[in-house]
Amino acid sequence: MTIIDPPGGHGCPAVPSATEALARCVSVEPAKFAAAYWGKAPLLSRADELPNPAGFTDLLSPADADELLSRRGLRTPFLRVAKDGQLVPAARFTGGGGAGAEIGDQVLDEKVLELYASGATLVLQGLHRTWPALVDLARDLGAALGQPLQVNAYLTPAGSQGFATHYDTHDVFVLQVDGRKHWRIHPPLLPDPLERQPWGGRADEVSATAQGPAALDVVLAPGDALYLPRGWLHSAQAQESSSLHLTVGIRALTRYALVEELLALAAEDPRLRAGLPFGTDVADPEAIEPELTETVEALRDWLLRADPAAVAARLRARAWPAARPAPIRPLAQAAALATLDADAHIAPRGGLRWQLTATGDRVALRLTDRTITLPATCEAALRALLTGAVTRVGDLPGLDDDADRLVLARRLLREAVAVPA
Repeated sequence: MTIIDPPGGHGCPAVPSATEALARCVSVEPAKFAAAYWGKAPLLSRADELPNPAGFTDLLSPADADELLSRRGLRTPFLRVAKDGQLVPAARFTGGGGAGAEIGDQVLDEKVLELYASGATLVLQGLHRTWPALVDLARDLGAALGQPLQVNAYLTPAGSQGFATHYDTHDVFVLQVDGRKHWRIHPPLLPDPLERQPWGGRADEVSATAQGPAALDVVLAPGDALYLPRGWLHSAQAQESSSLHLTVGIRALTRYALVEELLALAAEDPRLRAGLPFGTDVADPEAIEPELTETVEALRDWLLRADPAAVAARLRARAWPAARPAPIRPLAQAAALATLDADAHIAPRGGLRWQLTATGDRVALRLTDRTITLPATCEAALRALLTGAVTRVGDLPGLDDDADRLVLARRLLREAVAVPA
């Protein structure tokens, strides 16, 4: 992995908050983290080794969790409940929300209380979409890693353990917010598991391994952080008081994703679309062998001609939608449109994924969900704005006068490509 400035397009501006977000999670320099730990080994970072002495309560405190559970109209699947290693059916803690909110899957706080008081673990999911401080953390940390993220919170009563020993199919940062939690960590049975290879298919092996000596046996206290690569076995138990920790899941693409996209593109090859001979006994290895040989040869020939640009386009369509750009304020954005002048300052929307391509007398700005086509004369201005080289509307380069600059700036504000600075 390479630690990079926030992704989005070519020459994207550096964002200091991205580096700061990673520094909150690891006690080593980014280059050392990338070389020695990323995808290789766990990293324990104690609170006194990290830059924020207040820990992580600014991201989500126990009081914030209570706010979410009681006053925000939370619905499934934004809450899961686990007890004795099993998920509790959602019907046991959801129901109608009363007048004007009769839908039947809203979280009922009195039901949550009953389950939590009896030892159940509460899992607040998708907080990178619902809680402002974690929206910002996910954007900044995702920019530092160049990967989309998800954020969950785990609230566990004293002495309880929500889940049995298991492994995740994505890397995680664990940020201990409140209370103490005892973690036991074992090396992977299956290194670098894919999402299609969850631990449940190896439950007996996982359970047996968990009985042996741990590679890391540690209690996390408030402000501590732990990085775990995918595949590492782990279990966690709250200690003498209740525990709240955040889990940041990193949804990285793998080389197998390249394989999947290559195979999808291979459907263009007529040799690989050909049917098996009439009457082939697919259960007979001798009948299949010559067809397998021919197929492998055809696939090898096709792979040697594979177009990297076509593969990149498919990966872009897969990866870009996984990470949302920074939120915008629709009312403030509309108000800025109405008062925009040459002295106004605008900036690229944080975390925006973009690609700029010039063709003839047009320039195409490709975004996650659409492509905006503009005259080629706008290219210099677009590139200057999107890379952070200029923010004043009247300073946008390559256009004849302020009237043209205002037309472009309004379009970019309306399309949520730019925001008022």
